[in-house]
Amino acid sequence: MQQDLPVVVIGAGPTGLAAASELDRRGLPVLVLERGDEAATSVREWAHVRLFSPWRDLTAPAATALLEARGWQPPSEDIHPTGAEWVRDYLAPLAAELAPVIRYRARVVGVSREGLDRVVDADRAERPFTLRLRTAASLEERIHARAVIDASGTWTTPNPLGADGLPASGEQSAPERIGNRIPDLAQPDVRRRFSGGTTAVVGRGHSALTALVTLSELATETPGTRILWVLRRSSIGDAFGGGDDDQLAARGALGMRARAAVDAGHVRVVTGFRTAEVRTTPRGLVLVGTDAQELEPVHQILNLTGFRPDLSWLNELRLGLDPALQAPVQLAPLIDPNVHSCGTVYPHGAAELAHPEPGFYLAGMKSYGRAPTFLALTGYEQVRSIAAELAGDRASAARVELTLPETGVCSGSGIADQPQADTASPAAGGSCGTGCDPSPETQPLAGSTPPRNR
Repeated sequence: MQQDLPVVVIGAGPTGLAAASELDRRGLPVLVLERGDEAATSVREWAHVRLFSPWRDLTAPAATALLEARGWQPPSEDIHPTGAEWVRDYLAPLAAELAPVIRYRARVVGVSREGLDRVVDADRAERPFTLRLRTAASLEERIHARAVIDASGTWTTPNPLGADGLPASGEQSAPERIGNRIPDLAQPDVRRRFSGGTTAVVGRGHSALTALVTLSELATETPGTRILWVLRRSSIGDAFGGGDDDQLAARGALGMRARAAVDAGHVRVVTGFRTAEVRTTPRGLVLVGTDAQELEPVHQILNLTGFRPDLSWLNELRLGLDPALQAPVQLAPLIDPNVHSCGTVYPHGAAELAHPEPGFYLAGMKSYGRAPTFLALTGYEQVRSIAAELAGDRASAARVELTLPETGVCSGSGIADQPQADTASPAAGGSCGTGCDPSPETQPLAGSTPPRNR
């Protein structure tokens, strides 16, 4: 019977571990599949970055209850941890408590219904899910599940440099000089690579701002270090965020520090530039725009233009996704950055995350598709509602309450490039709105959903 099968959670990151905790609390059998060697694989890759959410917003209720029953002491709720501290003080202990239900080095490469492809209607909801795995020994295995929660995040699928959503010509020919991560300048070899040369930072979200601040500090210490900030929009606009009005003080401070770096002259801003090509020359890498404009040669390129979901291994499922955001159709209007600003996210849970494939849910950063600014709190509430729905507690599943900190500004739309007064130019005071690339607790910021989740 399907009821005897586990609910399979894909990804042992912050949202996946929270989902397992919620399912365990409700007495539902659960199995977590993690392709890495340990939990929170993606968070460990940006361990040097400090989050802009404090501890009070980084722990899930069911997970906290599970840990506290074992004598765990929560960190001070007002402290902003680094990724490494988040892992050490919460995610790793939680994974240890959930160890009996977690399988590591188990990569999901396909999900379907037992004996049915996506075309077949008959008895579909009565058939269990089939998950095809690739194990550490490169062997293939199939397991069955009564329901599936995909919390695998987006960290491993960053957006390409190309303004058309495709890799720019030449982008993949210099992988050692084009990165998608905020550099850890505490590492001597990384510091040497960025010292004394010019780095192009492409993007305008929290990850890009963090990189600007980090590299500008290096520029004050190392002569010859320069930063080129490349923006697709026609102006800086609201990229610096809400400043003192941001309800997450560290997020507001990040924008103000990035503005100060630009004001200090460490950063040269290029607006209205849409990358078409990366050209390798004897003097360095040259970004070429869709209008054939060429920028100055640079030594390194940081492509911090956000992330997208990997849906390739879900091809045999009937997904209901918004055609633009690649988020669940009921959720997309609530998070569409073309419409919403101020960091506002309306309450949502199992109902908004459901698909035409009964029993399948996207949760965490992956549920947002290509939309930005995902916070851990959102993922925790999502999986609480999903677990309640799977347990048959419809009232609890529908009782979704979520209040997220706003950026403090309501100007500008999300990702549309519309001419507007540049109230956030280096010389202006003005106010700024929300950023536009995914910057969750699964993703670096001096700051913040990053990833992504695993």
